[in-house]
Amino acid sequence: MKPLPPVLWLQAFEAAARTLSFTEAGNELGVTQSAVSQRIRLLEDRLGQKLFVRHPRSLTLTPAGQAWLPSVQEAFTRLAEGTAEVFGPHPEAPVTLRATPVMQQTWLVPRLLEFHRTQPQVAVHLVSAIWTEDFGPEGADLEIRYGRGDWEGFEAHSLGAESMLPVCSPEVAERLHSPADLAGETLLHALGFAVGWPAWLEQAGVPGLDRQCPSITCDNQVTTLTLAAQGGGVALTHDSLLAQRDDLIAPFSLTVPSDERFWLVRPLRLRWRQEAGLLWDWLMRFAD
Repeated sequence: MKPLPPVLWLQAFEAAARTLSFTEAGNELGVTQSAVSQRIRLLEDRLGQKLFVRHPRSLTLTPAGQAWLPSVQEAFTRLAEGTAEVFGPHPEAPVTLRATPVMQQTWLVPRLLEFHRTQPQVAVHLVSAIWTEDFGPEGADLEIRYGRGDWEGFEAHSLGAESMLPVCSPEVAERLHSPADLAGETLLHALGFAVGWPAWLEQAGVPGLDRQCPSITCDNQVTTLTLAAQGGGVALTHDSLLAQRDDLIAPFSLTVPSDERFWLVRPLRLRWRQEAGLLWDWLMRFAD
C-alpha cells in the first residue's frame, strides 16, 4: 500500500478545505498561514494533483479536492471515535448532550438547572439537533431523541407516552369554541412528526378542514410555538410540553396519541465517563 501523507498535511488540507482560507486554517491549527500553505503544497506534490485553486483573495477546491475531502473528514471522524471507544474522551471534556430545541427549552431546562445545582463540577455542552440525521454516535455522550426508540447500537429509555393537541395564545383561544371554529385560522405546521394537523382534524370530526386554513410550515416546533404564542396561529404540540409554557393554552381537550415519543439515549459502544454517568442517572429519574 502506498504510504499515506503525514497527518499534519491532512489536517491542513481538511481545515483549509472546510474554511476555504489558509489564514483561518492556521488559526484553527495554531500555526501560521504560510505553514498551512507550505503543507498544502507538499501534499499536492505528493499526490501529483492540485487541491485548491488560489485566487487573489480567496480559495476554491479543485474537483479532485472536492472529491477527496469527504474521505479525509470521515477518516478523522472515525479516528476520533475509535480513540474515544478505546481510551475514553478527555477527562476534562464537557458532557455533550444533544437534543431537539423544543426539548431543550421546555422539558430539559428545569431539570438541567437542578442537576447543575447539585453537580456544579460537571460541565455540560448542549447541542441542538432537529432531523434524524442530525443524531448519531459522533460527538455526543447523551441524546434526547424523538421517534419510536428502535435505534440499533443505542440504549434508549422512554420519557413517556405522547399525545398531540392544539395550542394558541389566549386571544386566539377566545374565538375557538369547537374544532369547526378553526376554519380560516392560520394552522402552524412543524415537519417531522407522525401526528400532524390532518390526523388531529380527522379525530376531531372535521377532516379536511386544513384546506380552508392559511398555513405556515416550519422545520421545528420551537418556531411554531413561538408564532402561536404571539397570536400568529394555532400550533400542535405534545401534551407533556404544554405544562412548561405559560404563554399558551389548549382551546380543546382532544388529544391524539402518537406512537412516537421522546427518548433518553446513549450509544452502547462509547466508553462511559463518570461525569456522563452522573447526568445520565439524573435524567433517568424522569424516564418511564
